[in-house]
Amino acid sequence: MDLAARHAAVAGDVEARVLAVLRSGRYIGGPVVDEAESALAQTLHRRYAVGVGSGTDALAIALLAAGVKAGDRVALPALSFFATAESVQMIGAVPVFVDVLPDRPLLDPAQVPEDVEIVVPVHLFGMRAEAPHGRRIVVTDAAQCLGWGHGAPGGVTSALSLYPTKTIGVAGDGGAVLTDDPEVAALARAIGSHGMSAPYVHARWGRNSRLDAVQAAVVLGHLPELARRAAARKAAAEVYDAAFQDGPVAPLPRHADDGVHQYVVLCPPGRREVIQAGLHRAGIDTAVYYPAPMDAQPVFGGDGRSACPNAAAFCARALALPAHEGLNHEDMARVITAVMESA
Repeated sequence: MDLAARHAAVAGDVEARVLAVLRSGRYIGGPVVDEAESALAQTLHRRYAVGVGSGTDALAIALLAAGVKAGDRVALPALSFFATAESVQMIGAVPVFVDVLPDRPLLDPAQVPEDVEIVVPVHLFGMRAEAPHGRRIVVTDAAQCLGWGHGAPGGVTSALSLYPTKTIGVAGDGGAVLTDDPEVAALARAIGSHGMSAPYVHARWGRNSRLDAVQAAVVLGHLPELARRAAARKAAAEVYDAAFQDGPVAPLPRHADDGVHQYVVLCPPGRREVIQAGLHRAGIDTAVYYPAPMDAQPVFGGDGRSACPNAAAFCARALALPAHEGLNHEDMARVITAVMESA
């Protein structure tokens, strides 16, 4: 994605808002942050949005605010960006990796151990994940689903990323905790500001993680584009789905309430690198999300093999194609032709 081109489309409003913040001298907290949080909550149909420093912090803080404690076991899919597991580990909880569905790269609720009461479904690539019923705490990793249906990411509490390549991204790092629970919102706000419950009153341990006023101004400048960008990504996915319905690559099964953050196909076994190389020769960027399941990462001390066969099979074949609001029909036709010729 060409982030400079994306900025150019909203440059006048964004730059005016940022300049106003710089001239105000109010860079941490203040009315612009309040306005951005209110706008996010209203747009996503949640009662509260608490701005934080990143999507990673958003998930860690959301877990803490929802009541997760050090030593708690937390079920999460083996397939996600590593920050999902990292957020669990950084608060002292224990990640329990669960395999994904056979046909969709999302947490398989049936495989969540019965004795694990905390679950983090991940709405990967914008696709809606489900949690098993009756668990004590469900916090959704909604880093990749902003703009999905213009509705709320599922779950009592959700973590949102505002990384630059997201549907609404800032000019750096940013994130938000989304919730309908006033107590969770208050705790999230306190945790992100050194655990303060009142000025210089520290009722608990916290951290320094806030959405600053400059980034909040960027959010406000980009937020009116959310519906258009989300619709453009979904339209691109529909074009690709139709083109590839008979091969040579397999689109992922999509549900009506799914959004699109990345458009990912499954390549024939052993052909991904060949297809990717052909697209590269045609000047088309692609990506592999993700090369290995999280439980296969060296930090967990294993032998590099995953205990989650569905996730491992997905990682061996998945390839992401360009699908964003900057594409036109000619761009998509080039992608389709390059895939057909390379497969």
